[in-house]
Amino acid sequence: QVQLVASGGGLVQAGGSLTLSCAASRSMNAMGWYRQAPGSVRELVAHIDSRGTTYYADFVKGRFAISRDLAKNTVYLQMNSLKPEDTAVYYCSAWAASGTAYSAQGSQVTVSS
Repeated sequence: QVQLVASGGGLVQAGGSLTLSCAASRSMNAMGWYRQAPGSVRELVAHIDSRGTTYYADFVKGRFAISRDLAKNTVYLQMNSLKPEDTAVYYCSAWAASGTAYSAQGSQVTVSS
């Protein structure tokens, strides 16, 4: 069983920045973040694999940056130029080499206009 511990999030004004972090209890093949706004479906925000290959959803490209510390089994999501439409619950996810997916409890991010 893999444990994921997420931290960060909170309330910020539009144009501000926040950083989310998520630590896994063991090495994972890939890690990333989903988000879900009220009344909306959960959507993939970004992920990064063990080689450092990254993926970003179009709606965060140029504003968010994902990185990971392999030694600490930790992934970070630096969120800049935040917009009110970024308001959502952000979920850290991790994928083992077997393909099994794990998810942490969500972190609320609220961006005020």
